[in-house]
Formats: sequence, structure tokens, C-alpha cells
Amino acid sequence: MKNYFSFEALHTNYRKESIAGVTTFLSMAYILFVNPMILSDAGMDEGAVFTATALAAALGTIIMGILAKYPIALAPGMGLNAFFSYTVVLGLGIDWQIALFGVFMSGIVFMAITMFGVREKVINAIPAQLKYAVGAGIGLFIAFIGLKNAGIVVADESTVVGLGSITEPTVLLACFGLVVTVILMVLKVYGGIFFGMILTSIAGMAAGLIAFPSAVISPAPSLAPTFGAAFTQLGSLDWTTAVIVQLIIVILTFLFVDFFDTAGTLYAVANQAGFIKDNKLPRAGKALLSDSSATAIGAVLGTSTTTAYIESSSGVAAGGRTGFTSIVTAGCFLAALFFSPLLAVVTEEVTAAALIMVGVLMASSLRFIEWDKLEIAVPAFLTIVAMPLTYSIATGIAFGFIFYPITMLLSGRRKEIHPVMYVLLFVFLAYFFFLSE
Repeated sequence: MKNYFSFEALHTNYRKESIAGVTTFLSMAYILFVNPMILSDAGMDEGAVFTATALAAALGTIIMGILAKYPIALAPGMGLNAFFSYTVVLGLGIDWQIALFGVFMSGIVFMAITMFGVREKVINAIPAQLKYAVGAGIGLFIAFIGLKNAGIVVADESTVVGLGSITEPTVLLACFGLVVTVILMVLKVYGGIFFGMILTSIAGMAAGLIAFPSAVISPAPSLAPTFGAAFTQLGSLDWTTAVIVQLIIVILTFLFVDFFDTAGTLYAVANQAGFIKDNKLPRAGKALLSDSSATAIGAVLGTSTTTAYIESSSGVAAGGRTGFTSIVTAGCFLAALFFSPLLAVVTEEVTAAALIMVGVLMASSLRFIEWDKLEIAVPAFLTIVAMPLTYSIATGIAFGFIFYPITMLLSGRRKEIHPVMYVLLFVFLAYFFFLSE
């Protein structure tokens, strides 16, 4: 084991790697409770999604640790799960089983472009400014969902949205959770989001707002309601042109967000660990292959896109340098399978702070956008604001990808537009056309 993971060469040991693995798990354990809540809004069984989340995270992280040998953990991604539930299922009216098939196909396409070396060309085709805008827009969208779940933002007939009743006990609980989580995050407490959820749940039970769980440990919930569901409805699907275009857009969006989120996370964590050599990431192909295979496996199990987590940086900061860190993190996810009764105490008010803080972290990419250049600012801005205002990640991406070639052409920067962007322009125009039918 030591030789396989090169402990001596990387100046590490079992103790360091184990501490790092547990640290990474605590930093991202919130997904075990947030993901089932979000996907249950799409009509999926919450218990089955909990099991699928833990298994997808464990299997994906094991593959990353053994194949790529990186201290990077994977789990169903925030933003991608919101796109799955609120845009694809609730927005487009696509059955969650078909949406899972879209996730599965995006994983297969990701694997193909990785194995055939197309990934670099795809990365270069999409301008960096739009990548930053997509990340920030998803962050605002997730934060908006958190504020809505908390009751801080509510529907208003006169102004569309407005401020909720802050004096409501459940809203006060959500506000308490946000304050506690912010304090923990500012103090750089590893697992701040997770511990914030724990403290909020305890406060909710103490105040009588949340019922005590009937148990703490129990057998893992059955995976039957979601396992293999991605393939059960394909035969009965009405394969009209509109449906095909919708499905292609869904697959492309899952692929796009996962692809660039993974690439950015891998580079950031690897750079922190000192793995980057001559601006290149060693074993990049194996790392991307690990991620894409985890997405396909997760879809079969019954969860949205599984991707690399930036929270892995907390494990690296704790000393993790090899894939053994990932093995330990995966072991923690497997152990978590037996704590499903705690789902009952993790209400929307409890998870609200987690969603808001994830939104804050994702919005940090705003600083990289060239706001002083209108040809960049306009498509970036439309991408960002359209996501929360239309309640659709796909719509935000479509706005940006339609306006970018237009504004760049008008500003005389035609040579900077990759041919793929023209293709995407017409793809997203078709998306709006068929969406309106």
C-alpha cells in the first residue's frame, strides 16, 4: 500500500492520510442530507437518494484514489442537482427517470472525450469568461433556493418576490443556522457547513421545531426505488423532435457544468498539493476518467451528476497527498449509510445555510470577469442573472452562449470566437424555439 501510493516520495504516512481523509469527509458530509432534499423535490424517494448519494460518493472517490492516486473526493455536485430537479424535471416537465438517463449519457460522453483526447479542444472552445459566469450564476441560483427554503425570501403578488416573516420560528431557526455557519466558515473551521447543520438541528429540536429522530443508526434505506430507473422509461418515451432537442440540451448542460467544474477543481486542489508541473496536471486523463465513470455509476444508482469536490482542499491542507486519503474518505461515506434516520431532523430550514454558503463560494468567480468590456460583460451578466430569475440553469447558459458570439462580432473580435460557439448559438436558439411550443 505504501509503495503503491508512494508514501515515502511524497513525505506522508498512514496517520496524515487518515486525518486528511476524515477532514475531507466532514467538509462535504452536508451533501448526504442536502442532495436527498433537492432530488426529492423532483419526486424521487428521499431514502433511496440518500443511499445512492453515499454509494456514488464512496465508489467515485475510491476510483479516484486508486486510478488517479489523488487525494480528491467525489459526490453528487451542488448546482447539478438543482439543475436536475428545478430545471429539467420541474421546469421542462421531464420525468426524473429520463433526467437520470441524461446524467448517465453525459457521463458516457465525458468518458469518450476523455479517452479520445478531445477534452482540451472542448475546454479551449468555451471562453473563460463564460465559464466564470456559469459558476457564479449557479451560485446565485443555489443561494436563492436556500433563501426560499429558509422563508427569508417568499412569493409576492406585487413584486414577484419579497421578504418573508422574519419573526416566524422556523425562519428564525434558518437565520440562526446561517449566522452559526458564517461564524464557523469565517473562523476557517473544517467542516463548517456540516457542523453548522448539526448545531441548527440541535437548536431546532431544543426549541420544539424539529421532532427528535426515532433512531440514530439503522440499516441503509433500500436503493430499489432509484436503482436502474434511468433506463425504465426509455421505451415509452415519445421521441418527437422537441423531446430529442430537450434531451440533447439536458445532456450538454450536465456535461458542460460537470466538465469545467471538474477541471477547475482538479487543477485547484492539485496546485495546492504541489502536483502541478510546467502548468500541467499529471495523470489528468485518469482523474477525468474517474470523474466521468463516477457520474455514469451514480446515475445507475439513482443520483444526479457525481463530480470532484473543491472541499477536498481541506484534506490537502490537513496533509493529504495520495489516493489513500480518498480511500479513507470513501470509507466514511460507506459508514454514513447507517445514519439515515438523521434525515428526519435535517429540514429545509437546516439545509438553507448550506445552500447559501455554497452560493457564496461559487460566486467568487465573479472577480475574474472583465466587467469593463461590454462584449464580455453583457453575455456574462445575462448568464448570471437569468439563472435565479428564470429558475433555470440551462436558460442562463443559453442566454450567455447566444449573446457572446453576437457581442464579440459587433466589437470586431471575430477571430476570438471558436467555431464551436457558433454551433452552440444555433443549438440554444433551437432550445428556446422548441421550449416555446
